[in-house]
Amino acid sequence: MSTNPSFSSNSRPWLWPLLALLWVGSGFWALGAGAYPLGAHDVWQALTGQTGGVAQQVVWEIRLPRLLTAWLMGASLAASGAAYQLLFRNPLVSPDILGVSSGAALGAILGIFLGLSSLGVQAMAFALGLGTVALVFLLSQFQQRGDRLLNLVLTGLALAALTGAFTALLKALADPYEQLPAMSFWLMGSLAQSRLDHTLNALPWIAGCTAVLFALRWPLNALALGMNQAITVGVSARRVQALVVACSTLMTAIAVAQVGVVAWVGLIIPHAARLLTGPAFPRMLPVSMAMGAVFLAMVDTVCRSWGSHEIPLGVVTAMVGGPVFLLLLMRSQRPS
Repeated sequence: MSTNPSFSSNSRPWLWPLLALLWVGSGFWALGAGAYPLGAHDVWQALTGQTGGVAQQVVWEIRLPRLLTAWLMGASLAASGAAYQLLFRNPLVSPDILGVSSGAALGAILGIFLGLSSLGVQAMAFALGLGTVALVFLLSQFQQRGDRLLNLVLTGLALAALTGAFTALLKALADPYEQLPAMSFWLMGSLAQSRLDHTLNALPWIAGCTAVLFALRWPLNALALGMNQAITVGVSARRVQALVVACSTLMTAIAVAQVGVVAWVGLIIPHAARLLTGPAFPRMLPVSMAMGAVFLAMVDTVCRSWGSHEIPLGVVTAMVGGPVFLLLLMRSQRPS
Protein backbone atom coordinates (compact mmCIF):
# COMPACT_ATOMS: atom_id res chain seq x y z
CA MET A 1 0.00 0.00 0.00
CA SER A 2 1.43 3.38 -0.97
CA THR A 3 1.77 6.20 1.47
CA ASN A 4 2.06 9.92 1.01
CA PRO A 5 5.77 10.77 1.17
CA SER A 6 5.00 14.19 2.62
CA PHE A 7 3.72 12.60 5.82
CA SER A 8 5.87 9.52 6.06
CA SER A 9 7.40 8.53 9.37
CA ASN A 10 10.66 10.25 10.16
CA SER A 11 11.73 8.51 13.35
CA ARG A 12 14.88 9.85 14.98
CA PRO A 13 15.12 8.30 18.46
CA TRP A 14 18.15 10.43 19.33
CA LEU A 15 16.39 13.75 18.66
CA TRP A 16 14.63 14.32 21.98
CA PRO A 17 17.60 13.24 24.15
CA LEU A 18 19.75 15.65 22.15
CA LEU A 19 17.26 18.49 22.55
CA ALA A 20 17.00 17.80 26.29
CA LEU A 21 20.78 17.90 26.60
CA LEU A 22 20.92 21.18 24.65
CA TRP A 23 18.13 22.63 26.79
CA VAL A 24 19.94 21.83 30.04
CA GLY A 25 23.26 22.97 28.59
CA SER A 26 21.83 26.27 27.36
CA GLY A 27 20.37 26.86 30.80
CA PHE A 28 23.61 26.31 32.72
CA TRP A 29 25.57 28.32 30.15
CA ALA A 30 23.11 31.24 30.35
CA LEU A 31 23.15 31.23 34.15
CA GLY A 32 26.93 31.01 34.35
CA ALA A 33 28.18 33.25 31.55
CA GLY A 34 28.52 37.01 31.82
CA ALA A 35 30.47 39.76 33.52
CA TYR A 36 30.31 37.72 36.75
CA PRO A 37 31.22 34.21 35.53
CA LEU A 38 30.03 31.16 37.42
CA GLY A 39 30.87 27.50 36.96
CA ALA A 40 28.23 24.79 36.64
CA HIS A 41 28.73 23.81 40.29
CA ASP A 42 28.32 27.42 41.42
CA VAL A 43 25.16 27.77 39.35
CA TRP A 44 23.70 24.62 40.87
CA GLN A 45 24.47 25.79 44.40
CA ALA A 46 22.89 29.18 43.71
CA LEU A 47 19.77 27.58 42.26
CA THR A 48 19.34 25.18 45.19
CA GLY A 49 20.07 27.81 47.83
CA GLN A 50 23.28 26.18 49.04
CA THR A 51 25.13 29.44 48.62
CA GLY A 52 24.12 33.06 49.04
CA GLY A 53 25.64 36.44 48.41
CA VAL A 54 26.36 37.84 44.98
CA ALA A 55 26.18 34.52 43.12
CA GLN A 56 22.62 33.79 44.25
CA GLN A 57 21.54 37.34 43.54
CA VAL A 58 23.01 37.29 40.03
CA VAL A 59 21.41 33.94 39.20
CA TRP A 60 17.96 34.49 40.67
CA GLU A 61 17.40 38.20 40.07
CA ILE A 62 19.20 38.85 36.77
CA ARG A 63 20.00 35.77 34.72
CA LEU A 64 17.14 33.40 35.55
CA PRO A 65 14.38 35.84 34.45
CA ARG A 66 16.25 36.41 31.17
CA LEU A 67 16.69 32.69 30.63
CA LEU A 68 13.03 31.85 31.30
CA THR A 69 11.91 34.69 29.04
CA ALA A 70 14.26 33.53 26.28
CA TRP A 71 12.98 29.95 26.54
CA LEU A 72 9.32 30.98 26.50
CA MET A 73 9.56 33.61 23.77
CA GLY A 74 11.80 31.47 21.58
CA ALA A 75 9.32 28.60 21.83
CA SER A 76 6.44 30.99 21.12
CA LEU A 77 8.00 32.47 17.98
CA ALA A 78 8.96 29.02 16.69
CA ALA A 79 5.47 27.62 17.29
CA SER A 80 3.92 30.60 15.49
CA GLY A 81 6.27 30.15 12.55
CA ALA A 82 5.53 26.43 12.31
CA ALA A 83 1.77 27.05 12.29
CA TYR A 84 1.98 29.85 9.72
CA GLN A 85 4.23 27.86 7.40
CA LEU A 86 1.91 24.87 7.43
CA LEU A 87 -1.23 26.98 7.09
CA PHE A 88 0.12 29.00 4.15
CA ARG A 89 1.90 25.93 2.72
CA ASN A 90 5.08 27.96 2.32
CA PRO A 91 8.34 27.40 4.27
CA LEU A 92 9.34 31.03 3.61
CA VAL A 93 6.48 32.40 5.73
CA SER A 94 7.28 33.94 9.13
CA PRO A 95 4.97 34.93 12.03
CA ASP A 96 5.04 38.64 11.15
CA ILE A 97 3.61 38.14 7.66
CA LEU A 98 0.26 39.69 8.65
CA GLY A 99 1.88 42.79 10.13
CA VAL A 100 1.92 41.84 13.81
CA SER A 101 5.62 42.65 14.29
CA SER A 102 5.45 45.94 12.42
CA GLY A 103 2.31 46.93 14.34
CA ALA A 104 3.91 46.01 17.66
CA ALA A 105 7.03 47.93 16.68
CA LEU A 106 4.94 51.02 15.98
CA GLY A 107 3.21 50.62 19.34
CA ALA A 108 6.51 50.36 21.22
CA ILE A 109 8.05 53.31 19.38
CA LEU A 110 4.93 55.36 20.11
CA GLY A 111 5.16 54.37 23.78
CA ILE A 112 8.79 55.45 23.97
CA PHE A 113 7.97 58.67 22.11
CA LEU A 114 5.23 59.45 24.66
CA GLY A 115 7.56 58.70 27.56
CA LEU A 116 5.65 55.70 28.91
CA SER A 117 7.13 53.25 31.40
CA SER A 118 8.57 49.90 30.36
CA LEU A 119 5.25 48.19 31.11
CA GLY A 120 3.40 50.87 29.17
CA VAL A 121 5.67 50.38 26.16
CA GLN A 122 5.01 46.62 26.25
CA ALA A 123 1.25 47.15 26.56
CA MET A 124 1.26 49.60 23.65
CA ALA A 125 3.27 47.18 21.52
CA PHE A 126 0.92 44.31 22.33
CA ALA A 127 -2.22 46.35 21.61
CA LEU A 128 -1.04 47.73 18.27
CA GLY A 129 0.32 44.34 17.20
CA LEU A 130 -3.08 42.71 17.67
CA GLY A 131 -4.85 45.79 16.31
CA THR A 132 -2.86 45.66 13.08
CA VAL A 133 -3.78 42.03 12.44
CA ALA A 134 -7.43 42.73 13.30
CA LEU A 135 -7.39 45.55 10.72
CA VAL A 136 -5.81 43.18 8.18
CA PHE A 137 -8.70 40.75 8.70
CA LEU A 138 -11.26 43.55 8.46
CA LEU A 139 -9.84 44.98 5.25
CA SER A 140 -9.43 41.56 3.65
CA GLN A 141 -13.17 40.93 4.07
CA PHE A 142 -13.85 43.59 1.43
CA GLN A 143 -11.85 41.59 -1.12
CA GLN A 144 -14.34 39.14 -2.56
CA ARG A 145 -12.17 37.70 -5.32
CA GLY A 146 -9.05 35.57 -5.20
CA ASP A 147 -7.64 33.27 -2.57
CA ARG A 148 -8.53 34.28 1.00
CA LEU A 149 -5.09 33.56 2.45
CA LEU A 150 -3.38 35.42 -0.38
CA ASN A 151 -5.61 38.43 0.25
CA LEU A 152 -4.64 38.32 3.91
CA VAL A 153 -0.94 38.26 3.06
CA LEU A 154 -1.18 41.14 0.57
CA THR A 155 -3.21 43.24 3.00
CA GLY A 156 -0.70 42.45 5.75
CA LEU A 157 2.19 43.55 3.57
CA ALA A 158 0.44 46.83 2.77
CA LEU A 159 -0.29 47.61 6.42
CA ALA A 160 3.23 46.56 7.42
CA ALA A 161 4.59 49.14 4.99
CA LEU A 162 2.24 51.77 6.41
CA THR A 163 3.12 51.06 10.05
CA GLY A 164 6.79 51.00 9.08
CA ALA A 165 6.43 54.48 7.61
CA PHE A 166 4.85 55.81 10.82
CA THR A 167 7.62 54.14 12.84
CA ALA A 168 10.24 55.90 10.73
CA LEU A 169 8.38 59.20 11.17
CA LEU A 170 8.37 58.87 14.97
CA LYS A 171 12.08 58.04 14.96
CA ALA A 172 12.73 61.18 12.90
CA LEU A 173 10.76 63.30 15.40
CA ALA A 174 12.22 61.68 18.53
CA ASP A 175 14.82 63.18 20.82
CA PRO A 176 18.13 62.00 19.26
CA TYR A 177 19.87 61.74 22.65
CA GLU A 178 17.20 60.24 24.92
CA GLN A 179 14.52 58.51 22.87
CA LEU A 180 16.17 57.48 19.60
CA PRO A 181 18.77 55.10 21.13
CA ALA A 182 16.02 53.35 23.11
CA MET A 183 13.89 53.04 19.98
CA SER A 184 16.74 51.63 17.91
CA PHE A 185 17.72 49.13 20.61
CA TRP A 186 14.12 47.95 21.05
CA LEU A 187 13.65 47.50 17.30
CA MET A 188 16.65 45.15 17.25
CA GLY A 189 15.40 43.09 20.20
CA SER A 190 16.65 42.74 23.74
CA LEU A 191 16.02 40.71 26.89
CA ALA A 192 17.59 43.33 29.16
CA GLN A 193 14.19 44.37 30.55
CA SER A 194 13.06 40.81 31.33
CA ARG A 195 11.09 40.40 34.52
CA LEU A 196 9.90 37.16 36.05
CA ASP A 197 6.38 38.45 36.73
CA HIS A 198 5.95 39.56 33.11
CA THR A 199 7.06 36.14 31.89
CA LEU A 200 4.73 34.32 34.29
CA ASN A 201 1.84 36.53 33.17
CA ALA A 202 2.52 35.61 29.54
CA LEU A 203 2.86 31.87 30.25
CA PRO A 204 -0.87 30.98 30.47
CA TRP A 205 -1.65 32.78 27.21
CA ILE A 206 1.17 31.09 25.32
CA ALA A 207 0.34 27.71 26.86
CA GLY A 208 -3.32 28.12 25.89
CA CYS A 209 -2.50 29.09 22.30
CA THR A 210 -0.07 26.17 22.03
CA ALA A 211 -2.76 23.79 23.29
CA VAL A 212 -5.17 25.06 20.63
CA LEU A 213 -2.57 24.64 17.89
CA PHE A 214 -1.82 21.11 19.04
CA ALA A 215 -5.53 20.30 19.20
CA LEU A 216 -5.79 21.41 15.56
CA ARG A 217 -2.84 19.29 14.44
CA TRP A 218 -4.83 16.89 12.27
CA PRO A 219 -7.02 19.54 10.57
CA LEU A 220 -3.82 21.49 9.88
CA ASN A 221 -2.26 18.42 8.28
CA ALA A 222 -5.35 18.10 6.10
CA LEU A 223 -5.18 21.78 5.11
CA ALA A 224 -1.55 21.31 4.14
CA LEU A 225 -2.75 18.94 1.42
CA GLY A 226 -5.03 21.61 -0.05
CA MET A 227 -8.36 23.28 0.65
CA ASN A 228 -10.44 20.85 -1.42
CA GLN A 229 -8.90 17.79 0.21
CA ALA A 230 -9.46 19.25 3.68
CA ILE A 231 -13.12 20.00 2.96
CA THR A 232 -13.54 16.49 1.56
CA VAL A 233 -12.50 14.90 4.88
CA GLY A 234 -14.80 17.20 6.84
CA VAL A 235 -12.43 19.97 7.97
CA SER A 236 -14.00 23.39 8.53
CA ALA A 237 -11.27 25.24 6.67
CA ARG A 238 -12.24 28.81 7.51
CA ARG A 239 -12.68 28.05 11.20
CA VAL A 240 -9.30 26.31 11.41
CA GLN A 241 -7.59 29.13 9.52
CA ALA A 242 -9.11 31.76 11.82
CA LEU A 243 -8.11 29.88 14.99
CA VAL A 244 -4.56 29.25 13.78
CA VAL A 245 -4.04 32.86 12.71
CA ALA A 246 -5.54 34.17 15.98
CA CYS A 247 -3.39 31.94 18.22
CA SER A 248 -0.19 32.45 16.22
CA THR A 249 -0.73 36.20 16.11
CA LEU A 250 -1.37 36.39 19.85
CA MET A 251 1.81 34.42 20.59
CA THR A 252 3.87 36.60 18.26
CA ALA A 253 2.42 39.81 19.71
CA ILE A 254 3.29 38.67 23.24
CA ALA A 255 6.84 37.78 22.22
CA VAL A 256 7.44 41.05 20.35
CA ALA A 257 5.99 43.07 23.23
CA GLN A 258 8.33 41.31 25.67
CA VAL A 259 11.62 41.20 23.77
CA GLY A 260 11.23 43.51 20.78
CA VAL A 261 11.51 42.59 17.12
CA VAL A 262 13.61 39.42 16.86
CA ALA A 263 13.81 38.29 13.26
CA TRP A 264 14.50 34.82 11.82
CA VAL A 265 13.50 32.70 14.84
CA GLY A 266 10.03 32.01 13.46
CA LEU A 267 11.45 31.37 9.99
CA ILE A 268 14.57 29.23 10.31
CA ILE A 269 13.66 27.18 13.40
CA PRO A 270 10.48 25.58 11.94
CA HIS A 271 12.35 25.07 8.67
CA ALA A 272 15.15 23.23 10.49
CA ALA A 273 12.65 21.23 12.56
CA ARG A 274 10.84 20.16 9.38
CA LEU A 275 14.07 18.68 8.02
CA LEU A 276 14.41 16.62 11.21
CA THR A 277 10.82 15.47 11.69
CA GLY A 278 9.11 15.81 8.33
CA PRO A 279 6.21 18.20 7.68
CA ALA A 280 3.60 16.46 9.86
CA PHE A 281 2.51 19.09 12.38
CA PRO A 282 2.14 16.80 15.46
CA ARG A 283 5.87 16.02 15.27
CA MET A 284 7.10 19.37 14.00
CA LEU A 285 5.39 21.62 16.59
CA PRO A 286 7.04 20.34 19.79
CA VAL A 287 10.44 20.02 18.12
CA SER A 288 10.17 23.56 16.76
CA MET A 289 9.32 24.90 20.20
CA ALA A 290 12.22 23.08 21.86
CA MET A 291 14.66 24.27 19.22
CA GLY A 292 13.34 27.84 19.39
CA ALA A 293 13.75 27.93 23.17
CA VAL A 294 17.32 26.66 23.04
CA PHE A 295 18.25 28.91 20.13
CA LEU A 296 17.03 32.16 21.69
CA ALA A 297 18.60 31.33 25.07
CA MET A 298 21.97 30.69 23.44
CA VAL A 299 21.75 33.82 21.30
CA ASP A 300 20.92 35.95 24.35
CA THR A 301 23.88 34.51 26.23
CA VAL A 302 26.17 35.45 23.36
CA CYS A 303 24.65 38.93 23.16
CA ARG A 304 25.30 39.82 26.78
CA SER A 305 28.63 38.06 27.30
CA TRP A 306 30.42 38.75 24.02
CA GLY A 307 32.11 42.14 24.27
CA SER A 308 31.95 45.00 26.71
CA HIS A 309 28.46 46.12 25.61
CA GLU A 310 25.30 44.08 25.12
CA ILE A 311 24.56 43.29 21.48
CA PRO A 312 20.92 43.46 20.32
CA LEU A 313 19.29 40.09 19.77
CA GLY A 314 18.22 40.87 16.21
CA VAL A 315 21.82 41.45 15.12
CA VAL A 316 22.96 37.98 16.16
CA THR A 317 19.81 36.18 14.98
CA ALA A 318 20.27 37.81 11.55
CA MET A 319 23.98 36.90 11.46
CA VAL A 320 23.11 33.29 12.28
CA GLY A 321 19.75 33.05 10.54
CA GLY A 322 20.75 34.35 7.12
CA PRO A 323 23.58 31.87 6.42
CA VAL A 324 21.74 28.98 8.09
CA PHE A 325 18.62 29.64 6.03
CA LEU A 326 20.67 29.73 2.82
CA LEU A 327 22.25 26.38 3.74
CA LEU A 328 18.85 24.86 4.54
CA LEU A 329 17.42 26.21 1.30
CA MET A 330 20.26 24.76 -0.78
CA ARG A 331 20.03 21.44 1.06
CA SER A 332 16.27 21.18 0.53
CA GLN A 333 16.66 21.82 -3.21
CA ARG A 334 19.34 19.21 -3.82
CA PRO A 335 18.14 16.33 -5.99
CA SER A 336 17.50 13.21 -3.96
